[in-house]
Amino acid sequence: MSTEIEGVWDLTIVTPIGRMRPVVELRTEDGLLVGTAHGAGEDLPLKDIALDGDRLTWKQSITRPMRLDLTFAVTVDGDRLTGTSQAGRLPSSKVTGRRRSHDVADTAEPAR
Repeated sequence: MSTEIEGVWDLTIVTPIGRMRPVVELRTEDGLLVGTAHGAGEDLPLKDIALDGDRLTWKQSITRPMRLDLTFAVTVDGDRLTGTSQAGRLPSSKVTGRRRSHDVADTAEPAR
């Protein structure tokens, strides 16, 4: 089931200090779902990734713009996701995302 969530996801997180636009990569390694978040000049491993039906959760720590431990809970619907990110006792932030499509060369029909 984890292969259904794999890919590169462009996220938008609406926070009290503005919109953040990290990129999350999800893939399967040795049968486990693993991931990395890229944003604000950081590449951060995702922790405790869990997929239960269409609900995806993970944790990550960031140091920019400030040091925070984040917890994400999103619902995946095809190539879109929606949910929240929670930073400690701060109010939750709305998260939306879209999976990047494959390169045109990967999906194009072969020439005849």
